[in-house]
This record gives sequence, C-alpha cells and structure tokens, in this order.
Amino acid sequence: MATVSALFAGLLFGLGLMVSGMADPAKVMGFLDLFGLWNPSLIFVMMGAILLGAPAFFLARRRRRSILGLPMQIPAAASLTVRLIAGSAVFGIGWGLAGFCPGPALVSAAAGYPKAIGFVAAMIAGMLLFDQLERLRRR
Repeated sequence: MATVSALFAGLLFGLGLMVSGMADPAKVMGFLDLFGLWNPSLIFVMMGAILLGAPAFFLARRRRRSILGLPMQIPAAASLTVRLIAGSAVFGIGWGLAGFCPGPALVSAAAGYPKAIGFVAAMIAGMLLFDQLERLRRR
C-alpha cells in the first residue's frame, strides 16, 4: 500500500508541476527575472504549497506514525549551519541558471526534454560526488 500511495503522490506532484508551469524553465526564469520581464505567477504556486504544507507538517509533527502506519520521517535539525547556507546557495544558483529544480527537472526529463535530461544527469552526478566526499570526510 505504501508503494501505491508513493506512486500516486508522485504522479499528483508531477501533474501539479506541469499544470502550474513549474516544469517550464522559461516560466521559472521569467519568475526569477526581477529586473526584466518579471512573471509573478509562480508566487501563487508557492503560496498554495505553503498554505497546504504548513498545516500538514504541523499535524505530522504530533504523530509518530503516518496514516499508512509507517514511521514519520520529519527532519529534526533546526539550526542554520555554513553547510546548509552554502548548499542552499548552490541549489538556488543551479535553479536560476538552469530554470529547473529537482522535482520539475524529473517531470521534464520524463517528458523527454533534452535540457532536463542533462540537468538530471548532472544532479545525479552531484549527488554521487557529495556521497563520496561525505564518506571521505567521515573517515
């Protein structure tokens, strides 16, 4: 049941990204172009996500198990670190340069867009590199 629920949630998320325009790099770049032809429409997408997500996280923090009976996996860290800020900056720069963040990139790659396929390949390479560097750091 958990796998079916995850598949349904992923398909719903992907559909939402496509309908909202977040899988379109031109629309994302237009949103990020504050001093040019700014397109503020993605603000409504983000506000909708926050309005739905905030109460869900509030309720989830009070639970030990999900509706499906699985353990809740909510990040516990609440402090700002140099690594968090640097990682956020790299994420934002990548998003701004490519017009993709991971979710929309996966949707666009699945739709066969070459730029998204390249972005996802680079994203996976970055994750593998990070994993290797973390293993070296822990030794």
